[in-house]
Amino acid sequence: MDKLPWLVLSAGDNVAVATAAIDPGTTVAGIQTRQKIDPGHKVAIADIPTGVPVVKYGQAIGRTTADVKAGDHVHSHNLHFENDRLAATANSAPEPATAEDKARTFMGYRRADGRAATRNYVGIIASVNCSTTVCRAIAEAANRTILPNYEGIDGFVPIVHDQGCGMSSTGDGMAVLHRTLAGYTRHVNFGGVLMIGLGCEVNQLTLYGQSGAGNSKRHFNIQDAGGSRRAVERAMGMLKEIAADVGRERRVPIAVSEIIIGLQCGGSDGFSGITANPALGVAADLLAAAGGTAILSETSEIYGAEHLLRSRAINEDVARKLDEKIAWWEKYVGLHGASLDNNPSPGNKRGGLTTILEKSLGAVAKGGRSPLTAVYGYAERVTAPGLVFMDTPGYDPVSATGQVAGGANMIAFTTGRGSCFGCRPAPSIKLSSNSALYASMEEDMDIDCGTIATGDATISGKGREIFDLIIDTASGKKTKSEEFGYGDNEFVPWHLGATL
Repeated sequence: MDKLPWLVLSAGDNVAVATAAIDPGTTVAGIQTRQKIDPGHKVAIADIPTGVPVVKYGQAIGRTTADVKAGDHVHSHNLHFENDRLAATANSAPEPATAEDKARTFMGYRRADGRAATRNYVGIIASVNCSTTVCRAIAEAANRTILPNYEGIDGFVPIVHDQGCGMSSTGDGMAVLHRTLAGYTRHVNFGGVLMIGLGCEVNQLTLYGQSGAGNSKRHFNIQDAGGSRRAVERAMGMLKEIAADVGRERRVPIAVSEIIIGLQCGGSDGFSGITANPALGVAADLLAAAGGTAILSETSEIYGAEHLLRSRAINEDVARKLDEKIAWWEKYVGLHGASLDNNPSPGNKRGGLTTILEKSLGAVAKGGRSPLTAVYGYAERVTAPGLVFMDTPGYDPVSATGQVAGGANMIAFTTGRGSCFGCRPAPSIKLSSNSALYASMEEDMDIDCGTIATGDATISGKGREIFDLIIDTASGKKTKSEEFGYGDNEFVPWHLGATL
């Protein structure tokens, strides 16, 4: 039997998703298409009168603005955001993990404080924008002169940003910046850290201490060193001492329960919620079953699906914390005269996504079907195993920065349009939602999940392939983004509060 050129995702849906371009006048399952339907876009499979919910994934994604006939293209011209929610159906069981899955190990670094690392970098961290140029110069000099002497060090990484001064020393803005930088100074994938300040900034180095948590940490101010060039010279002496310690580290077998992976999606399309995201969800379920941790984030991109995630909370306290994060975001965007439905980007819409509800229903699939065990604020240290949620914006660099600050020692990133991303010191795996993207950007994508839409792979099978790659990457296999050199410019702390 020939495969249909569209997918119906749930028995209650009144739209299907095209898996290939469908010409107008094509008859499929007794329905004649009335316009061209591009891959990833929606086609009505029933008449939908004006003002009636459009249903996809068994959930409302908005309401029609005109009468829609079976065979019509359904998109921004006849569908708009309406804050509907349909009742959550009973939660299905997570992907079953075998005893072998749970017993798997990776080759990682065991730090002095007992934590497990997937990489062995040295971080050069700026306390303020004013020290970023010097931090980059230090990292460049160290990679050129020190790194060749230490095969066991993955590199010297500049962690720089545009904050640290011109802001209040109290309040949300400073608290978030400090929490984020503190998370990076103690990050397990940094065997050593050198923090560089200017000297007169609001974000003083004294806030961070000299002793590390499982790594070698030092700091100084450029003004105290006698200027920029002397600061670089002083840093070289310190880094040679740090490298002597860090370079002795060797990989050892470690249980997969010590992997903490941040789940990300960017440049999503109509296939993301059908292929790459649910496949990543299978891998997240397997990791959670083995005692590891998967961090789902992007609060503005679970909006419309939060009730499904809430229904999986292990207790009412966890559910209440999720409710509070959603309420904060509704108030936050309202204060700025915006709507959470402003989230889908032009690229998202060209890929077939119409409303934030539709985007969120696909995005939440990254979290698999495991129970939700905890909810964290941005960049808070993650300690609970299983599937957890961290409150972050949907903007990928900001979101991933919070996850890494919270302890993620890996990132898995799905994309349908072709987002390019890395997040040192955490290696970032890229998963394409469609095979056309994989073919056109193969040097950026680690796994092609588009084969799920064509029927050449299953969600479960592809999820296990991702799980295998997570373990291989944790053991030292370089991702495509690492091979290119991504990760130095993607550190973007969430900017809250006034600029003074």
